[in-house]
Amino acid sequence: MRAVLALADGRIFAGRSFGAGGEATGEVVFNTAMTGYQEVLTDPSYRGQMVTLTYTQVGNTGINPEDIESRGLFLSGFIVKEYLDCYSNWRATMSLDAYLKENGVVGIQGIDTRALTRHLRDKGAQNGIISTVDFDSESLIAKARAIPSMSGLDLATGVSCEKPYHWSEGAWDLENGYPQVDPSSLKYKVVAYDFGIKYNILRCLLDAGCDVTVVPAGFPAEDALAMNPDGIFLSNGPGDPEPLTGVIGNIRKFIGKKPIFGICLGHQILGLALGGKTMKLPFGNHGSNLPVMDMETRKVEITAQNHGFAVDLDSLGTAACLGHENLNDQTVEGIRHCDLPIFSVQHHPEASPGPHDSQYLFGRFVELMEKNK
Repeated sequence: MRAVLALADGRIFAGRSFGAGGEATGEVVFNTAMTGYQEVLTDPSYRGQMVTLTYTQVGNTGINPEDIESRGLFLSGFIVKEYLDCYSNWRATMSLDAYLKENGVVGIQGIDTRALTRHLRDKGAQNGIISTVDFDSESLIAKARAIPSMSGLDLATGVSCEKPYHWSEGAWDLENGYPQVDPSSLKYKVVAYDFGIKYNILRCLLDAGCDVTVVPAGFPAEDALAMNPDGIFLSNGPGDPEPLTGVIGNIRKFIGKKPIFGICLGHQILGLALGGKTMKLPFGNHGSNLPVMDMETRKVEITAQNHGFAVDLDSLGTAACLGHENLNDQTVEGIRHCDLPIFSVQHHPEASPGPHDSQYLFGRFVELMEKNK
């Protein structure tokens, strides 16, 4: 089936449909990871976006129920150069095409994704539309231009859980899959705020010795403190952090009371709670091969990232120090409070997909909780 991708600036890409038919709209971004498309699809941080994969062939390993990272698919559309319907993987249970159809996600293949990626790098991430029903260029461009900007959108509360729940699943292994962990063996009690949390973050916290209770984005700080946790975790998530004024004010109540660790959107929310500001990046950082320096140890790690906004370090003044730096664009990749047991990172130490260089950060969180018990 014929399909067309139209960008708000008038650029048109003609291709073929796979996945669901119809129309999909959102901010078009690109991800440079060579593997892990299933984890990308199920990352809630992509809500409101259409993801372009720069790797040339997608679909080779099919879809399996063990590699999902959330309760569903939240991205708007999927853009690839070449989709392969014939998959080969011992864990696979269905094709990527069938998975997208089942979840109502519109896809397009057969376009020059290298040209699209270069265009987004030069012009910046922008709104677009994929259609399998409307092929009129002027109509599609008008629809793309009518899409609300990502800036100013609160997307996190829409992907958060509806009520608190307890997490008990540990990291996957070859023989047993995902083990159920006895909570009595876990030393540290953590309340994790869900702004679009990935399952592997929860597994990493569990493996570090944390008994985790996940709570909705707007869960009152007073109720969380009443649980007497050893630490507060702030998760990843989609959209612009600045509209989350209620969430930011709520998180501010933990400062000086409990150790805090934030990842991605949680890092940005923490920066805002400390009095800082955030800014939108031209095309963001999405991939699993991005170099970052830990400013405390001066060691360089290769990281997985997925974000379109960044914390403005200068706006924090003396409230926090630079904890990590992105070595590609020198943006803030992490902050730490100079006096309190509080730190956060923009990248994803749980990877999935991606390298494991940064998993030590879960241990750093545990060390802070131990020192402040």
